Amino acid sequence: MARFHDLKLADVRRETADSVSLAFEVPDEDRAAFVFTPGQYLTLRAEIDGHDVRRSYSICSGVNDGELRVAIKRVDGGAFSSFANDDLKPGDTLGVMPPDGRFLAPLDASRARSYVGFAAGSGITPVLAILKSVLEVEPLSRFDLFLGNRNTDSIMFRAALEDLKDRYPGRFSLTHVLSREPREADLLNGRIDAGKCRTILAALINPARVDGFYLCGPERMIAELRETLQGEGVPAERIHFELFTPSSDAAAAAAETRHARQARLKAAPDAENAATVTVILDGASSTLTVPRDGDSILDVALKQRPDMPYACKGGMCCTCRARLVEGEVEMDINYTLAPDELARGFVLTCQSHPLTDRVVLDYDAR
Repeated sequence: MARFHDLKLADVRRETADSVSLAFEVPDEDRAAFVFTPGQYLTLRAEIDGHDVRRSYSICSGVNDGELRVAIKRVDGGAFSSFANDDLKPGDTLGVMPPDGRFLAPLDASRARSYVGFAAGSGITPVLAILKSVLEVEPLSRFDLFLGNRNTDSIMFRAALEDLKDRYPGRFSLTHVLSREPREADLLNGRIDAGKCRTILAALINPARVDGFYLCGPERMIAELRETLQGEGVPAERIHFELFTPSSDAAAAAAETRHARQARLKAAPDAENAATVTVILDGASSTLTVPRDGDSILDVALKQRPDMPYACKGGMCCTCRARLVEGEVEMDINYTLAPDELARGFVLTCQSHPLTDRVVLDYDAR
């Protein structure tokens, strides 16, 4: 099971007025654990005001950059993002979990592929790692990026993107779309949405020739673009996306799931109010009593096993993933588990509630 490693900060770089990037020193004995695929993220851990705070942030390094770097944009009220932007400095130590994630672009130097990225705000972070790696490792491939921001000053990695455009003029195109800074063409103004996507596909990109679309930004943008791309005939397996925060629609869907579960329990008054749940972690088993309609399995498990792995607790990452060995559970939401993982019995324990009297979950399964 992946565990936190204590890594020192080699560099803290101001990217914009409200974002920083952090580069880590990785000791020789930990290098194998921190080999990453472009698009993955790191889960960071720190004690902030006496609280154990964990957050996941995308790696922005290319595979040949020779460093491990993440970017963190300040979020209103965000404990970790404020801490990172205001307090961290080179030499500080953070807990860092090895790379994880499913927003991936496997590289093949012999292939000539076409990639298109749609990103907004801090959504550029994993897309930057992917496009840098594609341009460096696949000399026959090209990447077209459409990047949304409020204004020029809010563009993260602006200098790095311009440098890539200069280095790969025939293989990398960059189009900025700004919502609060007037541009000369309608296409370049406003937000990236379904209408902009349709215009881009009609005028600039032939979707049939694109091997992979990579989307990262607000949930609404991703939902609109996925629907538009699929409407243009793009197969679902060619559309890759990464969400950083759940939307209000997701919260409503999770609430609906909980209400339906409550209704089922109310309709079955003879059912047990709690289930026996066994969790297996690092080869050690622990047995818990978990309410059928209360805290998630992860939250109950943490009271007995503080070493349980987790990061976002919002169904956005897969840090708390475990395989269902016995019984049935219901997840409130799931953003990250792929269909093949679901078919193999994996669940997000931060979103899982027992449906049967007995449940067994294996965190060590792969």
